[in-house]
Amino acid sequence: MPFPAARSHSSRRLTALLAILAAALAMLGLCWGSIALPPLHILQSLLSAIGLPMAAAPDPFTVATIVDLRLPRVVLALMIGASLAQSGAAMQGLFRNPLADPGLVGVASGAALAAAAAIVALPALAPWAQAIATPASAFVGGLLAAAIAARIARIDGATRVTTLLLAGLATNALAAAGIGFLLSVADPASLRNISFWMYGSLSKAGWTEIALTAPLVVGALIWLPRQSQALDALLLGEAEARHLGVNVERLKRSVLLAIVLAVACCVALAGLIGFVGLLAPHWVRMRLGPGHQALLPAAALAGAVLMSAADLVSRTLLAPQELPIGILTAAIGAPFFLLMLFRHRGSVEGW
Repeated sequence: MPFPAARSHSSRRLTALLAILAAALAMLGLCWGSIALPPLHILQSLLSAIGLPMAAAPDPFTVATIVDLRLPRVVLALMIGASLAQSGAAMQGLFRNPLADPGLVGVASGAALAAAAAIVALPALAPWAQAIATPASAFVGGLLAAAIAARIARIDGATRVTTLLLAGLATNALAAAGIGFLLSVADPASLRNISFWMYGSLSKAGWTEIALTAPLVVGALIWLPRQSQALDALLLGEAEARHLGVNVERLKRSVLLAIVLAVACCVALAGLIGFVGLLAPHWVRMRLGPGHQALLPAAALAGAVLMSAADLVSRTLLAPQELPIGILTAAIGAPFFLLMLFRHRGSVEGW
């Protein structure tokens, strides 16, 4: 394969460091909030929740705060950050372009449009029905937008990557226009709900939502690294990849499907969250190179770290108010991305 196991020591060291950071941020996410809790209470609450006898179990309020409120939010931050970052890395390999991100084919904007349409069109639904209809609409809308872009890009049985890029840009523009129209006709209550999808939030995290989407998200996280060698071959060009035995069309379709399903789930759970799928894989690539065997898992961990840090800041900076997490990922990511490009502008061309 074109990228043998080079920099294996560096990749293991970086992966271990990112895993430690992700675990540390997860623990801080459980400890910090409107009420600060010591790590011992966290451990006691988790053991109590799984039915292990405790000599001094915390009070029920503390257990509920940790198990029902903070833990699902921490899990969701790790899951969404890892999924968006790894999807971004795979998308960049598929397009052979370090500026590609998971929303390039219209899945994120299509999901946001469908969610906004559900909020505006179904205001009379009971809260529990609205809580089901809106993320379900977002998931279906993301899949539909990506399917339209992919169908336009499929010519004579082959998926044209350049056409897919242009179709995705057009789909994103059309979805933005639709969202703008819905914002102009929405009532004040609907406007507040739509802002959740436009700027992203983990405030609606729950075990039910995680259980419904985890199979698709975790499945993509496990499956995409198994395509590392094929993605490495694709970096050399489609003709070269075919000579190396890669079924290029099947690879494109399967990788795109995995990315679309994972990103649609992420948007349905947390709304639009930008920059994670662009910054994390780009940062990892500058340190480990373009080989996907090391890049994909490290990018997933980097995305989990970035998302966990942004979530921690979003709910503690102005507590008890909460900042939209999408604003924070852009505020953290954009300056860091510019600094990274400035420092490497003379020696690295993105790959």
